[in-house]
Amino acid sequence: MLKLENIHASYGHSEALRGVCLEVNESEIVTIIGPNGSGKTTTLRVIFGLLPPTEGVVTIAGHRVGGEPPHLRARRGIAFGPEGGRVFTKLSVQDNLELGAYVRKDKIAIREDLAFVHEIFPRLAERRRSLAGTLSGGERQMLSIGRCLMLRPRFLMLDEPSLGLAPLIVEEIYSRIALIRRRNVTILLVEQNAKKALEVADRGYVLELGRVALSGSGAQLLANEAVQRAFLGG
Repeated sequence: MLKLENIHASYGHSEALRGVCLEVNESEIVTIIGPNGSGKTTTLRVIFGLLPPTEGVVTIAGHRVGGEPPHLRARRGIAFGPEGGRVFTKLSVQDNLELGAYVRKDKIAIREDLAFVHEIFPRLAERRRSLAGTLSGGERQMLSIGRCLMLRPRFLMLDEPSLGLAPLIVEEIYSRIALIRRRNVTILLVEQNAKKALEVADRGYVLELGRVALSGSGAQLLANEAVQRAFLGG
């Protein structure tokens, strides 16, 4: 589904990624963990076309995307839920969800996907007429993910889906991520909550200073002493 080859990216004169190589196979959950400033979010921005790489190749579903803009990547079935559960605060929950499907014409399938979003996030159905700005942090994160699902994505990227949320809400969000994967959605997670991310991931990558420092299965990285010391309090 995704292949990054020797990706370099910069913000002005500051190089954020230094030769990142990684792969995500179809129907996998893959996570990227690492300390703040390691390049995790930058990697997602490059994949989605928000930041052009200065060097390297991004291949999505067999296509080299080059300078393709984000809206065309969305039409390829790539959805991106940015950090912080960002929503359109002055629009209703229902309007936010419908915006997720704005590039689609298949009305019957859109209704099916809306029903699925309401099934896995019942709170969104209850609050569908509420302004998104009145939602709690956890509800906003659910809405952000739900809006992504309205695209009916093949490939879903989520940036820090547990950020700032209470442990019970984190558990709920991650249980839903596992359900989403069952719909043959490939998922790439960026997370500070390394333990939770590695528990659900098939594979993971550890970024440090813009480079891949470690990679392996979720179980392998959970058991890795360096990962335990750095991220798991071991």
